Amino acid sequence: MSVTYVTVERGNPTNPNAPKKFYAQAKSTGELTLKKLSKEIAEASTTVSDTDVLAVLNDLTKILKRHLDNGEIVRFGDFGSFQITLSSEGVESEEKFNASLIRSSKVSFRAGIDLREMLNNLKYTKGKK
Repeated sequence: MSVTYVTVERGNPTNPNAPKKFYAQAKSTGELTLKKLSKEIAEASTTVSDTDVLAVLNDLTKILKRHLDNGEIVRFGDFGSFQITLSSEGVESEEKFNASLIRSSKVSFRAGIDLREMLNNLKYTKGKK
């Protein structure tokens, strides 16, 4: 497997006066939609249709959202886990902290063993911009 990358010039956000540098950025070669994914899963199975798989994946999305909203970490075995992470302003003491200091939240994915092994074995190919 080979991941295509391009180089992009970026400035240092903590030091705008520093010279810009070039960094690698992965280049997408396409996308896999939920509908296409369900068809591919169904083709690998003799017992379920792509409509059945799509229904399960849609329910999975709803259930994942509900459990993350409840503050739970959602683990998908060897695939990986999802959880909410926060970014906030810092204060001098715990008593001075309140929820208005939270700037943003995001869903964080931590790859499981199969995906980590795949990442450890990647090859890289420079692509055209």
